Amino acid sequence: MRLRALLDTDALGLKLLGGEDELDRTVRGVMTTDLKDPSRYLSGGELVLTGLAWRHGAEDSEPFVRILAAAGVAALAAGEAELGDVPEDLVLACVRHRLPLFAVHESVAFATITEHVVRQVSGERAGDLAAVVDRHRRMMTSGPAGGGPDVVLDLLGTDLDLRAWVLSPTGRPIAGSKLAGAALPADVSAKLAAEHLAAARTGRRGPHRVLVGTTTYSLFPIRSSGRSAAASRDVRETVLSDWLLAVEADAGDWPAERLDLLQGVTQLIAVERDRRDAARTVRRRLAQEVLELVQTGAAPAEIAARLRVAAPVLLPGLGAAPHWQVVVARVEWDGGQIEAGPVAQSLLEEILVDPLTSGPEHSDRIAVAHTGEEAIALVPLLAVSAEHDGSESGVLADALLEAVRDPLSAGLNDDGRLTLGVSAAVHSAEGLRGALEEARHARRVAAARPGRVCAAGHQELASHVLLLPFVPDDVRRAFTARLLDPLRDYDRRHRAELIPTLEAFLDCDGSWTRCATRLHLHVNTLRYRVGRIEQLTGRDLSRLEDKLDFFLALRMS
Repeated sequence: MRLRALLDTDALGLKLLGGEDELDRTVRGVMTTDLKDPSRYLSGGELVLTGLAWRHGAEDSEPFVRILAAAGVAALAAGEAELGDVPEDLVLACVRHRLPLFAVHESVAFATITEHVVRQVSGERAGDLAAVVDRHRRMMTSGPAGGGPDVVLDLLGTDLDLRAWVLSPTGRPIAGSKLAGAALPADVSAKLAAEHLAAARTGRRGPHRVLVGTTTYSLFPIRSSGRSAAASRDVRETVLSDWLLAVEADAGDWPAERLDLLQGVTQLIAVERDRRDAARTVRRRLAQEVLELVQTGAAPAEIAARLRVAAPVLLPGLGAAPHWQVVVARVEWDGGQIEAGPVAQSLLEEILVDPLTSGPEHSDRIAVAHTGEEAIALVPLLAVSAEHDGSESGVLADALLEAVRDPLSAGLNDDGRLTLGVSAAVHSAEGLRGALEEARHARRVAAARPGRVCAAGHQELASHVLLLPFVPDDVRRAFTARLLDPLRDYDRRHRAELIPTLEAFLDCDGSWTRCATRLHLHVNTLRYRVGRIEQLTGRDLSRLEDKLDFFLALRMS
């Protein structure tokens, strides 16, 4: 489409501020950004939409426009919502670089312009495919009743014979076409998500081709068209929460028209993603209010009142008060240049799925706040519990870790770390403060473990062994050396196997008969070895205190 065609559409609310002689330029796509330097995301021919959040002074306009002109963009459209009017310094910079400039009225959403451009461009490049894009647009803009991403993917299947899925960054299926049939196997989804995250960390542009078994998939990033994502200055700020479109096909064989169409589809799905993100605002505010009350020591009655407001928002139609669970997450990057709280918040909103609910919008069932470097999720649970079926309900740390570890490790690469802590369910506001501390302590336990992604739950906090990671390294080394080094030296010189004997003796609770049987020794031989252990260390293995010291030394070694 030509630039001048944009001015002919009143609904777009565009006003030309400069570049009248350049209106015959061809528009090949659209991009929303508030980055100071968006060049790595530009391929030429785009209409660039910006809210001007990158501009802190008049001196910022010239370098920004110079970058756009060098990238070969078709035009720039600046929103009036942030500053009221488009600054004169930006107008002059666009004149100098012969870059057409439009003003976007504050009443017009960037998503409206994006949808229009995608529809028009796709229509001009592939006549029969234009009907597909148009139907996609109509389905997406019809809101939740229109079916959301599932309907878009169904049209990809019926019109283009493409099997496609929308996946979360951990591989959780968000939508899938009817042509795709059953959902992707969990291991395939996880692998695709991991490959997507790894590619995103390298800065490579999509689509990314992945071979799983004998099947080739093409992965298209789905990035938010909203300002919050566009203003991100570092891929690490969004990589852990971005969706992806997985298509069962080799996009390397596609003509440019089909690639452009799929890129347009990702933009349309991004509109739906933005709608869901906007719906989280109320839940985030509720979580923040509850968290502030808990942390400032408010009266339980005041916290309970706020929870009564939150419950029907998170679990509509619920008659009884729910139980509550707390999940704490922390994302840490080497260098500490990124504000980690919002990253962890977006991540929790993607990965926490209440097992007692169904439907496409699982994240509607939780409320996540962030404070400092951590994110805190309030998870409401229906008041049915282990007393009914003997099993535990709610979020389980082991299951959560299993679901997210492999994909997110790829996104964290070698410079990031995610730790998660999960509390037990509590029945009232009085227990919420304890649940928060429990989840935080569990997260600290997880942080003491090796690995890029670690989680711990409340069930593990009852064991004294979990206190060991918090003992300083120099204390640990001194303690274990004093008790175990004499035995190790003796074993090296005499091959006496005193260390294995000690481990077996403690594991058998000091039972001479059971330990001798396990080690295939005569009881007298076992007594000789235990005596040698006591002689070398000056300890008495009949005393509980000495047994406990040896037990801890072995666990810390």
